[in-house]
Order: sequence, then C-alpha cells, then structure tokens
Amino acid sequence: AVVSTQSGHYGRGMRRHKQYQHDVHEPIITQYLSLCVELKKGHAAKEGLYQYKILTQNTDINSLEKVIRQFVKMAEVRAEAASKEAKAAMLEMNVIEDLDVVYTPEKLMLATVSGEDSQDRADRTVLTPWVKFLWEVYRHVLDILKNNNKVEKLYQDMAQQAFTFCIKYERKAEFRKLSDSVRNHLNLIIKHSHQTNSINLNDPVSLQLHLDTRLYQLDCAIKISLWQEAIKTINDIHALMQLSKKKPKPQALANYYKKQALVFSKANNRLFEACALMKHYQLVYDQKKTATEEEKQSLASGVLMATLAIPLPSSLSDTEKYLDLQNSTKDKNITLASYLDLAHAPTRDSLLADLVKHGIEGKVYPELQPLFTILEVDFQPLTLCKKVDTMLIQVEKLYPDLKQYTKDVREVAVLRLMRQLAQVYDKISISKVVSLIPYIEPLELELLIIGPAKSLDLQLRIDYATGTYIFGSTIQYQREDIASGPTVQQMPSEMFRSQLVSLFSALDKSVALISPNRKQQMKDQLRQEAIAAYHRSAKKDQQNMMRRKEMIESRKEFYENLNTKKEKSTDCDSALIPLLKKEWEK
Repeated sequence: AVVSTQSGHYGRGMRRHKQYQHDVHEPIITQYLSLCVELKKGHAAKEGLYQYKILTQNTDINSLEKVIRQFVKMAEVRAEAASKEAKAAMLEMNVIEDLDVVYTPEKLMLATVSGEDSQDRADRTVLTPWVKFLWEVYRHVLDILKNNNKVEKLYQDMAQQAFTFCIKYERKAEFRKLSDSVRNHLNLIIKHSHQTNSINLNDPVSLQLHLDTRLYQLDCAIKISLWQEAIKTINDIHALMQLSKKKPKPQALANYYKKQALVFSKANNRLFEACALMKHYQLVYDQKKTATEEEKQSLASGVLMATLAIPLPSSLSDTEKYLDLQNSTKDKNITLASYLDLAHAPTRDSLLADLVKHGIEGKVYPELQPLFTILEVDFQPLTLCKKVDTMLIQVEKLYPDLKQYTKDVREVAVLRLMRQLAQVYDKISISKVVSLIPYIEPLELELLIIGPAKSLDLQLRIDYATGTYIFGSTIQYQREDIASGPTVQQMPSEMFRSQLVSLFSALDKSVALISPNRKQQMKDQLRQEAIAAYHRSAKKDQQNMMRRKEMIESRKEFYENLNTKKEKSTDCDSALIPLLKKEWEK
C-alpha cells in the first residue's frame, strides 16, 4: 500500500475502515510513522496516532502501546545518531592542516560575527532539528495518552522518558513546559473524573504511578538545577498525597523527604532542611528494618548538624529584611510546613526538643556527641569556640558529607559566645573576644554580630574609640521574647523590665499574709449584694414576664381569627382588616 504522510489522507483512510484488523492496520500505521520520522512530520504523526487510538482503544490496546513505543524509539534513535554526527562534524572542523596557522582568517571572522564555536554550529545544523522533532514526539504522545486508564502505565513511562530527554540534552525551557503540561493533565483528570475511561486517583495503583512520576520529575529538576520547578513539583506531590485516603509507601515517602531536604539545602533554608531530614530519619529508623547501624548513625549525624546550623536567630533573607516581609514569610513557612505534614511552622527550639526527645544526640558519630552539649547546655564562654572548632576540623576530615554545615555551626558558636559573654561582662575588649575565636577575623566578627544587634537579639554596642564591646541595653529597646541557650543569670535590662511584675507579685503576697480572709469576704459581700438586688426587683420582673406572655397569646389569637375569616368569606371587604386591627389595639 502506498502510505501518504498527509494526515488528512490517512485520517480519511482510517475512517473508511471502521472494523479494526490487526494484520492490516498495524503494519500500515508502523510504516506511516516511520515515514513521519524520516520527514520530521510531527503533527502528521499525531493525527495518525489519534485515528489509530480511536480504532484500537476498545479492541487492541496492546497494539497501540506497541506502536507508540516503536514510534518514540525511532525518534530517539535518530536524535542519538544526529548527536554522534554533530560530534563527528565538530572533530572534522577542528582538524588543523597547518600547525603554524591554528586560526585561519575565516574562522576568526566567523567567531567574531556569530560568537559561536564549532560545536554550537554543528549542533544547530545537525542536532537541533532532530532534538526539536523528538520533543514534539514526546509532547504529542503525552497529549494523546492523557486521562485514559487503559494506557495509564504507558503515559507515565512516556512522561519519565520525556524528563530524561530534558536532562540528556539540557533542555531547561522544555522541562518547564513539560512540567506545566503534566500538571495540566492532572487537573484534567480531577476535573473530568466522571468520563468514560477516565483515571481514578482514588485507586492506590494509579496514585502510586503518579507519585512515582512526580518523584522522578523532582529528581530531574534537582539534576538540572531548576529549583523553582522543584518547589512546584513538591507542591504537586503534596496535593496528590492530600487526594489519597492512604499514605504513600514508606520508601516513597522517605525518598520524598530526602529530596525536599536537598531542595531546602540549595535554598539555604536550614530550618526546613533540618525538619525534612528529621522526617526522613524517623521513617528510616521506624520502617526500614534492614537499615544498618552505620546508615542510622550517618542520618542522625546529618540531622544533628543541620539542626545546630540553623541561624541564631532564625533570620530573614536580605530581600525580606529590606522589604519588611515578616507576614509573607510567616505564610510561606506555614505552606512549607504543610509540605512536611506539619500543622505549625517549626522553630529551632522545637527541633532541638525533638532531638532530645528521640535521643538523636546520642546516636551520632562519636566525634559529634559532645557538640550538642557544648552549644546548647554548657556555659563555657572562654573555651566554647575553641572546642567547637577543634571538633569540626576533625569532622571535616572524617565525614566530608557534613562539611556543608560546619561554616554555619561555627557562626552559631560565635553568637552563643557573645550571648554568654553578655551575661558576665559589662565591657570587654575586641582583641580579647577575637582571641577566644580562633577561626575569625575582627571584620568578619563585626559583620556577623551587627545583624543580631540591630534586630535586638543581641544586647551589644561597639565602642570604636576604646576598642571594646559594651553589653546591655535600655528597656525601651528590648524585645519581649527571651533568648534560648545556656543562661546563668538575666541581663540587667531583663531584670529591670520585670520589676513591675515582681513588685505586683510581692504586694499581692503581702496582702494575702496581712488579710488572708480578704478575698473570701469580698466574695461573700458581692454575693449578698446580688441576692438583695434580686429580691428588690423579683416581683416587678415577674409581672413584666406575665404581661408579655399575655400579649403574645392575644396577638396570636387575633391573627388566627383573621385568617379564619379570610378563608370563610373571600368577598369580605379589605377595609374591615384595618378596623379589626384598630379594635384589637384599643
């Protein structure tokens, strides 16, 4: 048979064959799609596949799946061949005939005008057309297979292959478009769930297929460094979990939390990174029976380091500080907390409490076990930073995967040191403080502490004339919340701020000692006054209540008589109604 690449001709041919015949139609569509690949006719292939889908979706769905997989395979093979051809062409263009003339005048002029190298030109002329065609193939196939429970597995496989295509050829724009398409297809499933052959998301198998694809999409977004798309994908996964009546498999959930932790790490959000790692650790510890002690120890160490690396205080980003976006930040944290299945946004203190509750600080590497006590329990301002630095140097050598947290932990140790010094010193020289911190310069120290001092988290002023730090502040400029961490005594400003409360408590205790029955006497007096007031007005109130009851009954009787008269005589003059009302009022 002569197969035309014109979609209208093939469509009319298919409509004439209303009866599907496997031995006839499958070779025709296979040859037709082969010609479409040769001529790079994506839309014609889409029309042919659509007509073949109409013929086979109720009779031979396996044939449709086989044809689509062959079609995609042919396009992938041609794109791979074009990639090899482009590399070979680049090697040929780079063959240097004369070593004394590496760059010919023609090459120099072409590079100056276009700004492209040989590989870019080879890709544009050889590889790009086939990559574009392969992208169209994936897009058309997904559009044909959407919201059809008979080819649901095929749809998910094609979606994952499309994401792999974006990774292989580094197509970030196409990855965004593909993510939007898959997201729109999911919305169509939810919107048209009542249609025939529609996908049922309440089915655990279907939901697991969608979750697997979204997790693979999240993994690809991380590989290609599209962090905004990664956050959108996390939102999609959370929405799918909300649709399900059952929780996903522990393995999938653990992988989800692990990917979330990586995304939050790239966003430099230590708070939610630590929270995601905590969730991942709890799942592995409770559900994974085959987990080794080394694996659990590694996960516990990551949770401890990520939690201790949360800034003091949990500060806003530079943009949020500049625009004063506290409220929007609070809403964002609530949204991020919902992704982790939390009712409230976590805090550094709550995560530290969870560490202690689950005993994680004792399950970490032996070199890290004293770190929690040094930073969060002990009060040792003169040796704090030296101990932390010695410990972290050893950790960086032994466990390179924890090196990403050491810089933040060192900064937390500096702020802990300054808060502890503020409790025992009124004034201290800058050189003395620098000598207590072996890994920081004076300028770096000033840049680190000026933010907390400005936000009133650290009661400190810098006297450049004498080269000293002055601790303490006045009550007008103090925050209401109390700083966490090791404490031996309150700051003078905190003592002064609570003096009125202390004075009231002392006076209240003094009154209770002088007159212990005073409160009971006042209660008895008030009770007697209330009883007397009731007796004075009881008779009058009772009469008013009886009068009101009689009025309600009479009004009810009047309207019942009026309705009865209307029913008996429809010819009754309407003028009688006002007269009856006046008579009743009299």
